[in-house]
Amino acid sequence: MVTVTDKAKDRIETLRQEEGRTDENHIRVGVEGGGCSGLMYNLEFDTNTQPTDMVFEDKGIRIVVDKKSILYLAGTILDFSDGLNGKGFQFVNPNASRTCGCGESFAV
Repeated sequence: MVTVTDKAKDRIETLRQEEGRTDENHIRVGVEGGGCSGLMYNLEFDTNTQPTDMVFEDKGIRIVVDKKSILYLAGTILDFSDGLNGKGFQFVNPNASRTCGCGESFAV
């Protein structure tokens, strides 16, 4: 399961409104090869689901994760920071053995 902090929820709702998206646009969270640590996070709005996708809902945000990515993302918390040390979505992933300095890639 992937959960969402209140700050991430607020930012997702703001982006959804700014981009003219509806509640039917869920958040797709995934993992793909790349980045300086070997695996990168992917986060985007989407309207499609596949039969093998896992669907979660937290704080009214629907989150869709493909079957392969859930192995790497189970227990992950999606957060948002707007501080001076970095702005953007952050993944707090208990499965990551190391992350890069920017926080966008990880290794298990």
